[in-house]
Amino acid sequence: MKATTCREQILTAAEQITQSKNLNEFTILDVLNYLTHQNTPYKESTIRTHITSKMCSNAPNHHAVTYNDLTRIKPGVYSLNK
Repeated sequence: MKATTCREQILTAAEQITQSKNLNEFTILDVLNYLTHQNTPYKESTIRTHITSKMCSNAPNHHAVTYNDLTRIKPGVYSLNK
């Protein structure tokens, strides 16, 4: 996989997953499986932290830098903010 940021890789994965499902929702496991198959250099824990906290608009703010890329729509299920 091209050396990009973890955030960029997650966004690409989420876009591909939601397009293939024709539904704007995905799970962490969906993203982990996608990125594993793409040979991501990022650890599972880093990917999970990005999805559940750094990139999630409705998560508590525990990081210096956060993004409003995703929304948790139910436990373990996220959607892309478009």
